[in-house]
Amino acid sequence: MSAPLPAFLLLISIAFTSASAVPLQPGFYAETCPEAEFIVKDVMRRNMIREPRSAASVMRFQFHDCFVNSGGPDWEVKLGREDSLTASQEDANNIMPSPRANASLLMDLFESYNLSVKDMVALSGSHSIGQARCFSIVFRLYNQSGSGKPDPTIEARYKEKLNRLCPLGGDENVTGDLDATPTMFDNRYFKDLVAGRGFLNSDQTLYTFPETRKYVALFSQDQRTFFKAFVEGMIKMGDLQSGRPGEIRSNCRMVNRRPVNALLES
Repeated sequence: MSAPLPAFLLLISIAFTSASAVPLQPGFYAETCPEAEFIVKDVMRRNMIREPRSAASVMRFQFHDCFVNSGGPDWEVKLGREDSLTASQEDANNIMPSPRANASLLMDLFESYNLSVKDMVALSGSHSIGQARCFSIVFRLYNQSGSGKPDPTIEARYKEKLNRLCPLGGDENVTGDLDATPTMFDNRYFKDLVAGRGFLNSDQTLYTFPETRKYVALFSQDQRTFFKAFVEGMIKMGDLQSGRPGEIRSNCRMVNRRPVNALLES
């Protein structure tokens, strides 16, 4: 999957542009749709076998009520989240900074949702799987911060590889791996950041800022600690809700049909 923005920020967007009228809980559909969890997991499993990169898509849409297991840690997701009755590009833009974002901006964003620096770094590990477009890194390779020069934090041989993948004036829709093991959820992402091989600026900046660097180093050395912190962060983020009116859609692609009188009253 092409991921032009930090994956965890998309998860925050889903959490805050959706709503829930009742508390989220495991087994929410046990009576109304007993087979729901089995169906979701079965469809996910078959799709991941056919296209391993789809695991990244699943990670980015964790809040669409399913049990998640992407080759690394697994956890029980609270079910019953309601979909928003409307879509807001402005809301999404306000909480989804560009791939040029630095760690300071990301820390401020997460703090506004009562998520810690450790949460933010751990959740950045969702980029252990997936890909992103050249569009997201061309500035790093050729004009970092308007300097007309490449980002000096990029390791030399990795920069040569990215230059071949994303030449100046080339096709910016070409995709590159977010880490060296893009179909395996592990701590390789953090090892790559330590080595100066982060694909996105918003990733590599986690190792250049002192407040986040210590967690990158820790997770690069201890995969079990990373998995534990990642699950804790996902559970905390899964509890975020907007409080706006919502509904459980019968077709997730569109809002439910509403009676004419309800439309006239809205």
